[in-house]
Amino acid sequence: QVQVVESGGGLVQPGGSLRLSCAASGSTFNAYIMGWYRQAPGTQRELVAMITAIGGTNYVASVKGRFTISRDNAENTVYLQMNSLKPEDTAVYYCNARYGTRGFWGQGTQVTVSS
Repeated sequence: QVQVVESGGGLVQPGGSLRLSCAASGSTFNAYIMGWYRQAPGTQRELVAMITAIGGTNYVASVKGRFTISRDNAENTVYLQMNSLKPEDTAVYYCNARYGTRGFWGQGTQVTVSS
């Protein structure tokens, strides 16, 4: 079982920045595919960004150029740097750790973009 814990959410004004962190347990963290997802009220959970074991990244079109995903294998942590935030980025952000055929979710962290 992999434990996944997100942190760093909060309230920010439009145009502001936040950095989310996700810590995952396990001695094989460097082999995990890590992803950030988000879910706004009344919508389905969507993939925002992912990073492979070798550092390849992929982003949903709506966040390209504004969000950056990165990982620190020494700290078993993945980050999501979010810049130029918009009200439509408001959602609960979830971290997912995937190892082989198994995926593990965190509890989520709320991000609210509002003036």
